Amino acid sequence: MGTALCVPLADRGHDVRLIGTPLDEASVGALTRSHIHPGLGCAVPTAIRAFPVTGLASACADAEAIVLGVSSAGLGWAAEALAPELARAPRPVAMVTKGLELADDGVHVLSDAFARALRARVPGCAPVAVCGPCIAGELARRVPTAVVLTGRQPELVAAFQAWLETPYYHPRPSPDVIGVQVCAALKNAYAMGVGLGAGLHARAGGERGSVAMHNLEAALFARSILEMGRVASALGGEPSSAWGLPGSGDLTVTCNGGRTGRFGALLGRGHRAREARALMGDVTLECLDVLGVLERALAERQLGTLSAADLPLLSLLIDLALHDAELALDLSRLFPA
Repeated sequence: MGTALCVPLADRGHDVRLIGTPLDEASVGALTRSHIHPGLGCAVPTAIRAFPVTGLASACADAEAIVLGVSSAGLGWAAEALAPELARAPRPVAMVTKGLELADDGVHVLSDAFARALRARVPGCAPVAVCGPCIAGELARRVPTAVVLTGRQPELVAAFQAWLETPYYHPRPSPDVIGVQVCAALKNAYAMGVGLGAGLHARAGGERGSVAMHNLEAALFARSILEMGRVASALGGEPSSAWGLPGSGDLTVTCNGGRTGRFGALLGRGHRAREARALMGDVTLECLDVLGVLERALAERQLGTLSAADLPLLSLLIDLALHDAELALDLSRLFPA
């Protein structure tokens, strides 16, 4: 996604330097040789220059802004790596990283977590969060895309909107810093739940078609939106973000083209989580981190008055993904009278 976001930036005429993490040596090498990203399977504009992580300081030297595209697991590393550059020359930061962080004082969205990690060295950092719906491979091919930008400083949100907007990429601002990012994180978990329907259908010997388990998928989708709104509200956000682009929009695109939807389908086919992860190979499943944070938050009563009984689908997903439980789907539990 970090590479894909470089495409509208380059199309706006910006000088874009794409810096890999220590895990991206192969991608950086491919981009340097051919401008083709192996994960995206397409060429990126030649205006995008790729740098290995060892070139971070030189690539950032005169940059006017920094966009962060690491996974949630890499957020701490990114804060440590970028702290010297941001301390030397403070500048706006945007991030496409999705997830939640649990600290002693509660659950935090990742733009706030990144700012907290830098607080001692870069006290004024206020990252702008870029939230879906967006599949990287489609953005890299300039498919029409509408996303949401949010942040603690509206003037920085407006600046990134101006820097990013193209005829095909439409970022729109939202003041709901918490709700937008909660939905962006939770959609990864709930897409797994919606994916159960496709897996159950395949397990029963069915094939894709107009008659499958779409009724079930729709019910799980609706339950997901309801629970996303409840969690957003409990953490201080607006539940309405759950039925807009950050929630229903991002959940739709993740169900159709995301990794966690495929993971859920494997669970629906009868695989336990450990076996499903092995079948998917070396891919990042950020839903596992999000579910882990929320399980601990519920246990420590960090979600306001919400309990597991208020989030029955989330509780089911925690059991399936984190505790290798066997799938037992009870709609009366998900939709109590």
